[in-house]
Amino acid sequence: MKAETKICQNCKKDFVIESDDFGFYKKMGVPVPTFCPDCRFQRRLLFRNNRVFYKRECAFCKKVVLSLYNKDRPFIVYCHDCWFSDKWDVMSYGRDYDFSIPFFRQFQLLQKAVPRANLYQTNFVSSEYCNYGLDFKECYLLFGGHNNERVYFGNQVFDSRDSFDIAFSATNELSYEIFEGKSLNKVVYSSYSKDCIDSHYLIFCKNCINCFGCIGLVNKQYYIWNIPHSKASYEKFIKENQGSYTRHLENLRKLQELKLELPHRYARVYQSVNSDGDDIRRCRNTHMAFTSSDAENSKHLFFCVRGANECYDNSFQGTGSELLYEIAHGFGGSRSIVGVGNFSNQDSQYNEECHDCLNIFGCEGLRKKQYCILNKQYSKEEYEKILPKIIVHMKSTREYGEFFPSNLSPFSYNETIAQEYFPLNKEDALKQGFLWQDSEARNYKIDIENQDIPDNIQDVTENIVSKVIACGHEGKCKHQCTEAFKIVSEEFKFYKKMNLPLPRLCPNCRHYQRINLRNPLKLWERVCMCEKENHFHGQEKCVVEFKTSYASDRPEIVYCEKCYQQEIY
Repeated sequence: MKAETKICQNCKKDFVIESDDFGFYKKMGVPVPTFCPDCRFQRRLLFRNNRVFYKRECAFCKKVVLSLYNKDRPFIVYCHDCWFSDKWDVMSYGRDYDFSIPFFRQFQLLQKAVPRANLYQTNFVSSEYCNYGLDFKECYLLFGGHNNERVYFGNQVFDSRDSFDIAFSATNELSYEIFEGKSLNKVVYSSYSKDCIDSHYLIFCKNCINCFGCIGLVNKQYYIWNIPHSKASYEKFIKENQGSYTRHLENLRKLQELKLELPHRYARVYQSVNSDGDDIRRCRNTHMAFTSSDAENSKHLFFCVRGANECYDNSFQGTGSELLYEIAHGFGGSRSIVGVGNFSNQDSQYNEECHDCLNIFGCEGLRKKQYCILNKQYSKEEYEKILPKIIVHMKSTREYGEFFPSNLSPFSYNETIAQEYFPLNKEDALKQGFLWQDSEARNYKIDIENQDIPDNIQDVTENIVSKVIACGHEGKCKHQCTEAFKIVSEEFKFYKKMNLPLPRLCPNCRHYQRINLRNPLKLWERVCMCEKENHFHGQEKCVVEFKTSYASDRPEIVYCEKCYQQEIY
């Protein structure tokens, strides 16, 4: 079939369904999407609350616990131990499918009836204020990841130790303010760098030691602003440029200036064939993919790692997935259509929080079940007889193939990560039909105004711990600002040890600053900007075309892969 241009039924903008896409939709048995890729992505993100906690009583054991769900939302919440116990029967909530009302309405009623776990925590030790993770020890405000110890204020962090304020990173130690870093030790204020030691303010650096304010360096030592120095000169410079927040701001300014002077690789696409996106590795025939790896014949992916084969519209999905469509945060699975928070299901459709199930439809909270519809058990023959009738009914109501509508999300817009990637204010959110959670009046008694925070960490004593400090954004941003924050004891010790100035923003606002370092999750068609005669294109300007996350009106110099390699390495 030929490519077709459609009008998004949500934002009313045009979007294109490519000829190759029709084969996938036919294989999955779903109609072509009615929402554009951005609106589909936004809708999936509405179902994930990473970092907004509430205190709530477990409806089973009555213990007060932290929960993702506001007490005013119509959901039954159990603590983690009760939810995973055998003390209750999830099948007792089963009901018959009603062909007289739309499916989404029936599923919403099931959502409100079936208990849900307060948080997503597996093998957490002294890490109460964390969520979406496995094997956390002594962590604080860490959201997403695996095998971390003493990591504070992080998001999607793996195999890391003794680090603060890091996101989408792995195997880091004694590092601070890191975005998309890997195998870093004693590295601070850096992004997109790997295998570096004892360095500051790095971007796109690899295997560097003792470097400061550098971009695109490989296998270097004692460099400052991309210029080589002697060991003595470098050490003198470092002593004069640590500890002060004023100097930190000046360093950020210089780093930005240097960033605009040097060429940038058009995209971070590594070991991949016929694939496009940014920050992808070992992909084949995969398009519009971001921060994903080991995918094949897939499209519209975000943070899908460790394998995705023939998957479309997946976000926060991991570990060996196949033939998945419109899936939001889960692990594994195959031959599944529309789901939220599912683990390793097969032949499943329209389920939430179901684990290790086979042939289930419209279910909530099932574990190791088979042939169920709306949490009701059927025989194989009964299931296979009624399911086609349900699909016909859903097609008649124009529900089939569509992701869960926003009113089925258990969260308000500004509680979810949709706010991180598609930020809205209250007025715009309500205008678009989303829920909004107003902050409770905090009435903090501020101990230290933002402008009164000491400039140098050497002037800060331990009595700063637990003082209420005003956030520099004062709650006026779209960053889930808490308006004030405290420096906890381990955090203070870390700043002293690493000679780092105190932060000026609350943890939420710092998190938003980090993720905003990422280019837009979009692609533009551009031509290489290189005009250097000593490159492979000779005296003529390079004419290599590519898809890049750098929009054409961006100020950066953007090179194709070949020109970038000749210039940088």
